[in-house]
Amino acid sequence: MLEIARGAARAVIAPTGAGLKSFEVAGVPYVETYHDAPPMGSGAVLVPWPNRTAGARWALAGREQRLDVTEPARGNAIHGLVRRTTWDVVEHAAAHVTLATPVTGAGWPVELRTTITYAVDDEGLTVTHGVHNVGAERTPFGVGTHPYPRAGHSATDETALSLAATTELPLDPVTMVPSGPAAPVAGERDFRVARLLAGVRLDTPFGGCEPVDGLVRHVLRGPGGGVEVWADPDFRWVQVYTPDDFPGRGRAVAVEPMTCPPDALNSGVDLLWLEPGDAWSGRWGLRPLD
Repeated sequence: MLEIARGAARAVIAPTGAGLKSFEVAGVPYVETYHDAPPMGSGAVLVPWPNRTAGARWALAGREQRLDVTEPARGNAIHGLVRRTTWDVVEHAAAHVTLATPVTGAGWPVELRTTITYAVDDEGLTVTHGVHNVGAERTPFGVGTHPYPRAGHSATDETALSLAATTELPLDPVTMVPSGPAAPVAGERDFRVARLLAGVRLDTPFGGCEPVDGLVRHVLRGPGGGVEVWADPDFRWVQVYTPDDFPGRGRAVAVEPMTCPPDALNSGVDLLWLEPGDAWSGRWGLRPLD
């Protein structure tokens, strides 16, 4: 494990998958943690696509690409190609660490190189993703991440969630891939004003995330603290998942910044594109709140 710290802030990153294992300030946890293998995608880095690709198939320039089926029960490819890779450590300093790995695999015809830097400071945790097209063809991609933030010592059901999202993407309940276009949030799916998570069941992609002061901002607040999940404007989407059985915690909530929605490799919605030799970077982070 790779530890970074500055002042009272401390984070631990797993070299396998380059995922966030823990983040705390003065001993107060702001993400769920785990002991052995990461459960339920906890902390995972989702490159070159987040969430699901329907049927594990997509097309580039008219050529069908067949990905490995990594969600056999639904027949999908899920969460990209790098979450089980052992990443190379590029730099490890006291308060930051940078890791890198190639992005290759069945059904991915254009090689990418992706990097991630975790840094802690007095404001919290900043995570910077980089993607470089080292192949010979223009290619799409998406980036996501899978943290389970927590409002300090607050129980999940005592925590209120607010999202920057203005739309919801409907999903087929069997395959969990989109069943129609995004629609404006309404009723119980409208989190533009904070709502208590007690009784809320979500495994839902939200879109139309609107920046405030240049950043997309999602917030969890409870009686034991609060945390802001912020992201650059390229992170137009967020998946929210509320499992009842996160190991050691029970009820938990994942708030997953994504640059594109589920099955974007087929729909084309909000895909990012890189010409050969070009690169992209984007940031998200966690900021403790009083």
